[in-house]
This record gives sequence, C-alpha cells and structure tokens, in this order.
Amino acid sequence: MLDSIPYSLLIIIAVFMAVAPGLPAPHLVEKLIMLKNGALNNPLDIFDLALHSAPLAVLVAKLVKDYALKG
Repeated sequence: MLDSIPYSLLIIIAVFMAVAPGLPAPHLVEKLIMLKNGALNNPLDIFDLALHSAPLAVLVAKLVKDYALKG
C-alpha cells in the first residue's frame, strides 16, 4: 500500500498537517508540548495529535521501507 502513495503527495500532506493551522502555533507542536508536560488527557487532544502526526508517520514508514531495508 505504501508503494501506491507518491512521495510528492505524501510530503505535501505531511508538511501541511504538521504546520496547520499555523497561528498562534501549529496543533502538532501544541499537542507535543502537552504530551511532554503530561497534560494530554482530553480525547479530542489525543485524536488531534494522531491526526496531525499520521502523515509524518506514513512518510517515515515509506522512507524506512524504501531505503533502510534495502540490501
């Protein structure tokens, strides 16, 4: 399934979701700070962290599959 997703599309989606909404701070950054501080208790915040980090996780998985596992 990872082979069917082009890198160009995946990078655009991952960057967009990582920096959205932008102001005052990206949700991903806010949720990671909440996670670090132990304040990530609300189910909506947990869902938001998963939503904004999922494209990055897929990109990392694709990179590992394509480059780290060769050989």
